[in-house]
Amino acid sequence: RQKALDFGANEFVDLGNDALEDVGGVDLVFDVIGGDVQKRSAALIRAGGTLVTAVGPTDIRPVDGLTVDFVVEADRAQLSEIVQRVRDGRLLTNIGKVSSLDDAVATFNSTERRAGKTVISVLP
Repeated sequence: RQKALDFGANEFVDLGNDALEDVGGVDLVFDVIGGDVQKRSAALIRAGGTLVTAVGPTDIRPVDGLTVDFVVEADRAQLSEIVQRVRDGRLLTNIGKVSSLDDAVATFNSTERRAGKTVISVLP
């Protein structure tokens, strides 16, 4: 909860403890879950708002809003820009674990729950 708020979220909904529908009208939903949660979230978006989904194409559309299918395609120039933004402090990251390439399989097969992204370092 606190990490999302620190990164600029106005509200955080814990789906295990909070009622999603209590949030009210929102400008943006970034959906990484899909299914029923995506459908319920789309209903919360106010006119002119956007549902961004990272779980694949969807036919769900907010009333009077937009849906964007978020797809990552590697592009050297864009990746270089992201690196520069991180270095400049304009883009915050949440790195949870850094592992070597030799330990990559064990790292990704771990049942340990950790916050943040996992980074595999290919440098010695």
